[in-house]
Amino acid sequence: MRIRQRIGKMKNSKKMFILIEAALAMAVIILAVIMFLGNNVNDRERVSVIVQNSDDSQWAAFKYGLKMAAEDQKIEMFVVGTEGAMSAEDEKNVIEQEIDNGADALIIQPAAGEDTEEMLKDISQRIPVLLVESETLGDKESPEIPVIQADNYSMGRTLAEELLKEYDGNLEGKTIGIAVETEALEATRSRREGFMDGLEESGADVRWSVSGAFGQGRKSLEAQPTVDLVVALDDRSLTAAGEAAAKNDLHGALVYGIGNSSEAVYYLDIGVAECLVVPDEFSVGYQSLTRLAENLRRFFKSAEGSTVTHTVIRKENLFTEENQEIIYTMSQ
Repeated sequence: MRIRQRIGKMKNSKKMFILIEAALAMAVIILAVIMFLGNNVNDRERVSVIVQNSDDSQWAAFKYGLKMAAEDQKIEMFVVGTEGAMSAEDEKNVIEQEIDNGADALIIQPAAGEDTEEMLKDISQRIPVLLVESETLGDKESPEIPVIQADNYSMGRTLAEELLKEYDGNLEGKTIGIAVETEALEATRSRREGFMDGLEESGADVRWSVSGAFGQGRKSLEAQPTVDLVVALDDRSLTAAGEAAAKNDLHGALVYGIGNSSEAVYYLDIGVAECLVVPDEFSVGYQSLTRLAENLRRFFKSAEGSTVTHTVIRKENLFTEENQEIIYTMSQ
């Protein structure tokens, strides 16, 4: 009887030992998983931002949005210093450098060029990528790389509608010059398409279109034939047109355009520019970083693209509360 009792106790002790060992093993596995996930999250919280001419004032609201999102998400964010327009090869080199420096995700304004799309698709297979100021790559319903930007076509069309309001829907006999920084970007082409569609059957005569830095020489705005209206489809073109108009070098042409810098607002305020269509670049920056942060912290969750709004600002509504909030983001 005693032998049976001893055998029973031994069996119970053995079961208890096995249970304790299994529990310890499970605890070790759980701890290892927690440590792995924790380290992985901490190691993957650096986002690099690569845009053209990053120190230009047109990026002020965008960078302020990035900064606010970085604080809210407690994530490291770095805007790469760039000058002028990068080629696809230049941009690839910068991207590779940032990956080597420890970037775990990228926010990119794609460079113009046929090689850019394939390059970005390749990079997106290695780390999360989100695009700004770009058209969707691949199927618009299921894009290969998410994009956050204003609706460029709609902004161009809105600009045309604002012009038509000034002339009761009839631009018969009015001449227009169009200024853009570069023709190569999809965003520029969409804005132009929207603007031209908006002018259809208005009777307007688009006399010239010029792109570039608008410095001295034949590409300068001052060197173009005299027109009634100068339409700028991006911020740098708008500020160039505003500067020329302030010097009376546009021969009395009225300036309308798309702009998102404090300089653009200044030319509106002093009456040199008649109307600004302003994309919500703060939201572009804030949403971009927020969605990439969520992507990095929620495994198997991909960042999603979206379209932000735009606002029409004229001198008479410059100081409304809503517009002052928009202007504030441009000065940060």
